[in-house]
Amino acid sequence: MAEEKTGRRTYGQACPIAHALDMIGERWALLVVRELRLGPRRYADLQAALPGIGPSVLAQRLRDLEAVGVLHRRTLPPPAASKTYELTEWGAELEPVFAALRTWGMRSPVVPLTGGISADTVLLGLRAFFVPRPDAPWTATYRIALERDVYRVEVVDGELVTVAREQVSGPADAFLESDHITLQAVLAHERSLAAAIGDGTLTVTGDLEVVRRLVGAVPPR
Repeated sequence: MAEEKTGRRTYGQACPIAHALDMIGERWALLVVRELRLGPRRYADLQAALPGIGPSVLAQRLRDLEAVGVLHRRTLPPPAASKTYELTEWGAELEPVFAALRTWGMRSPVVPLTGGISADTVLLGLRAFFVPRPDAPWTATYRIALERDVYRVEVVDGELVTVAREQVSGPADAFLESDHITLQAVLAHERSLAAAIGDGTLTVTGDLEVVRRLVGAVPPR
């Protein structure tokens, strides 16, 4: 690869694909973007979600992605006054790329889907595999607490309309609290909702029936 005067590597080709890979093709870059798809994150949150990335590499990827306009930093108002990273409007336009990569990767004939996942991956899976039920509609709002993060999920008339990291606590029909491995197993139908509630690894406050509907809207994979 060629190298720009800034020191950033480039393929040096007048091709949109090569140009895109100049910006997001470095190792870990797309996974950093993946972890921002549901809302802003602090540096420490990104580090926790991507345990295989070293601090210096994460810092460099954040600088690179900010420099090309994929994400930007924002300082939260007091008393937090901490910095968060979030996708720009242009960075969020990578969503169809993730959808295509997910479909393509799941059809791989040689690489098993093993290894760790993050809490965001679980919620992104819910968004990807949720099957709308216009024939049996329901409307409900969910707050889902998984370790460090709280997410807001909204279903309106059987359609999933919101999956996002919750910025401000609000009312909900059901509040779920668990770890992301347990919730992933429940959504994948590897464990029953009743079993997870029964052994205390998942707690539900509020309307249990709308939680059953949410789990039932994600088919076994």
